[in-house]
Amino acid sequence: MQQRHFIEITGKEPRAGNGDPLDALKDFYSAFNTADMPALEAIWVEGEAPSMDNPIGGIRRGWGAIAEGYSKLFEGHAKVQVTFHDFTSQGGEDWHLFVGRERGQCETLKETLDIAFRTTRWFIRTNGLWRQLHHHGSVEDPKMLADYQRLIFGESR
Repeated sequence: MQQRHFIEITGKEPRAGNGDPLDALKDFYSAFNTADMPALEAIWVEGEAPSMDNPIGGIRRGWGAIAEGYSKLFEGHAKVQVTFHDFTSQGGEDWHLFVGRERGQCETLKETLDIAFRTTRWFIRTNGLWRQLHHHGSVEDPKMLADYQRLIFGESR
């Protein structure tokens, strides 16, 4: 099933409230952009099933490892805000895939960096609710990635 092509998602958009997987995507971006760990936990599949693969966290398997990565990011000295854009949405009765791009900023007290990622988010319906099962992020610009890692991890990396 192919759905329409959306413009962008920040997490601030109104929800349809009809059990649409797009609401779950909006909930993810709302939780991420506000560094809300309980809300992130609510949007991810529980236990060892979920996985994440990105240039900052590497490969993480299970909610515990994913939560540890988010905690390190949120408790660090950099603040990251992203918008999901230029994406497609397709799915079935119990799965949904969003494939697109993220753009945003990574800010520290001394520096602001424009960031851009290719992003895939895979959701499944479990117990009647949409939950994120997998996220994959990648970077096209190696210099941006090096600068982003420096801001996230500090100069010691």
